Amino acid sequence: MKSTLPILGRRARRLALEITALAAQLALLAGCGDRRHPPGGPHSDGGATVASASASAAPSDPAPPAAPSATASSFAAASAHPAVPTADPGAPSDVVAGASPRYEAGPSVITSDSIDGAVLRKRHVERIKADSSPVTVLRGEGPLDLGRRLCEVVVPRRPAATPVLLKPNLCGFDSVKDPAKSGGDDGVTGRITQPEFVRGVVQCLKARGHTKITIAEGCGHSHKFWKDLVQRTGYEAMAAEEGAALVAMDDDGVYDVEGDRPGKPLAIRGIEATNVPTLLLPKVLAEHLDRGLFLSLPRMKMHRYSVISAGIKGMQGTVMLSDRAPAYKQKWRMHRELKQYLDTKSGSQEDRALYLSSLRAFSERMVDVLEISTPDAVLGDGAPAMGGDGFQVLRPTAEHVAVGGTNPVRVDRVIAEFLGVWNSPALARELGGHRTSPLIEAAAKRFGLDLGATAITGDGAELLKSPRPVHYKAMAPFRLDWEPGQTPLPGGPARGLDPAPSTREKVSQGQPGFEPGGAPAKPEVHALPLPPGETITLDGKADDAAWRRAGAARWDTDYAAASTGIETRARFLWSKEGLHVLFELSSAGLNTDTSRPVDKERRSLYEEDCVELFLTPEPAAPRRYFEVEIGPFGHFFDLAIDRDVRLEDTAWSSGATIATSRDAASRKAVIEARLTAPGIVKALAPGARLPMNLYRMEGKSPRRYLAWSPPRTKKPNFHVPEAFGWLVLDP
Repeated sequence: MKSTLPILGRRARRLALEITALAAQLALLAGCGDRRHPPGGPHSDGGATVASASASAAPSDPAPPAAPSATASSFAAASAHPAVPTADPGAPSDVVAGASPRYEAGPSVITSDSIDGAVLRKRHVERIKADSSPVTVLRGEGPLDLGRRLCEVVVPRRPAATPVLLKPNLCGFDSVKDPAKSGGDDGVTGRITQPEFVRGVVQCLKARGHTKITIAEGCGHSHKFWKDLVQRTGYEAMAAEEGAALVAMDDDGVYDVEGDRPGKPLAIRGIEATNVPTLLLPKVLAEHLDRGLFLSLPRMKMHRYSVISAGIKGMQGTVMLSDRAPAYKQKWRMHRELKQYLDTKSGSQEDRALYLSSLRAFSERMVDVLEISTPDAVLGDGAPAMGGDGFQVLRPTAEHVAVGGTNPVRVDRVIAEFLGVWNSPALARELGGHRTSPLIEAAAKRFGLDLGATAITGDGAELLKSPRPVHYKAMAPFRLDWEPGQTPLPGGPARGLDPAPSTREKVSQGQPGFEPGGAPAKPEVHALPLPPGETITLDGKADDAAWRRAGAARWDTDYAAASTGIETRARFLWSKEGLHVLFELSSAGLNTDTSRPVDKERRSLYEEDCVELFLTPEPAAPRRYFEVEIGPFGHFFDLAIDRDVRLEDTAWSSGATIATSRDAASRKAVIEARLTAPGIVKALAPGARLPMNLYRMEGKSPRRYLAWSPPRTKKPNFHVPEAFGWLVLDP
């Protein structure tokens, strides 16, 4: 017979278990470690201290880090990752999608400490002009899977000995923030390429046999800031785990004077007639352009100045200018005319012509940079993509996608369409006739490309067959906000001059909007009714047709709302038999004591990897709810909680039938369950909105406490019913 135990007693027993793990996480930006049973567990008020830092930035080039930090690198065996389809060595194409011709290295463009810019430009311009390969749009559930799949399709194949340079968007934000003081926003999440997306690309390359993989970005801040940034964002840990080098493409006087000096600026000969005559290239980039494979991995997002930030804009991270020393701090000179506009702007008064003039000058310079720093492929992280302004206003897309190809201009054109700003009359009204990002238009003109004829392929291509929503807040005083179904104004989507944001923005996939007053909006997920006669086979395979129809709640946030890159998906169905639940886990370490039986209730399951569902059957009594814990091998524990009387009823049973499956090689797990407790079945009614939260505990060190609707507590604490989201039962 189970006993009824006070909550406080349970906390005390768990306190010692979490202190060590939490201490290791104190330096992370949002306490990305322990989550549920903190220094006592998420059932108490333990947690990690949030560190904060800030940095100023040029108006259109957000303001983060600087010098590099190399990580240890011994490559994991390629066999540890799923096999990647390989092209026939004798086939005429070196890309799975047949996107580019066979690779043949040309003569070296590097001599001594300089680069032959004329030869490099000629090589790149000819390739871009000739490349009419399709742009691939993939739909998926998370950044890791999308990064790996997109790489398999669009990245050109090279001999395994070819060194590869990955350039993510790691510096695209204004400043690091303290989430406790900014409504849960750490200032970074949503702005940068997610480390798990990069991990997916790295794993794809390793499966092809590549052993020399470098992740590099150029920011323009101190060496200390760079090291802090890569730790906070998880890049340092990810690179070390995958055996990739991590460096900054900056001549900061610290990292660039040691070893092979990856940040050393090299002069470029033969570009005197361009708009960037003082441009320099970091040594590590020049070497990969000369004899390696260079891949751009931008975060797909709107940008307050350049309209979108993707492949072309992302090349600003490769820029160094010799106007003054140190060269890497001269990035702002790429858009120096913008300062004139900002100096004359006062309140709602502005010189729009000056704004447009600065934007066009910046566009031409960025196309010059693209001619020199042309990536072999662009792989855009849109899991999710971000509307807004790219810095302070973030509007995540409902769909998770990845967009990529070998022609960076065509890739940007498709990303612009996905974000709702391709061939846009509404945008043209504000930007002097520019119907998309001026960077894209300038590049198309320079290379003579008919972007309207761009072929689009992949399982996400259908998303572009109907009008896309647009949410854009520009640096100039205008804003575009339109969703399909709204009545557009003549000439395009509705627009206005900085209208107030929606009082409740749509929330999906665990990416919160904001309620009136700035509080984070609560996410919701819908449970579809299971049609009469249709059944779910509980086998851990999740291949029933009904699951494919059900929408997913997705999240990678921890209890403090910090992104971890560890994604979880949950789907729901309901019937008169009970509530059907499906959890799909990525980055699963499967930290479970498998010697314990699965047919008996497992106390202290929270100490190992598991998922948890907190469900309130009576919305009028939000402090009384059920808790169900399930591990990836089928272990379980359930209880009923009444916080008003501070009791946990461990005798309560959820009536769960459970089936699980695991793929250790790809670090995935599936948990299926049917909950048939009378208290749950009674609450299942068409149209019901039941308070609910979803959690997951993952890993040993660091220990992750993940939350679908983050309670945003100082310490991991799951028992915050005020933070629960909603389970909506569709009729």
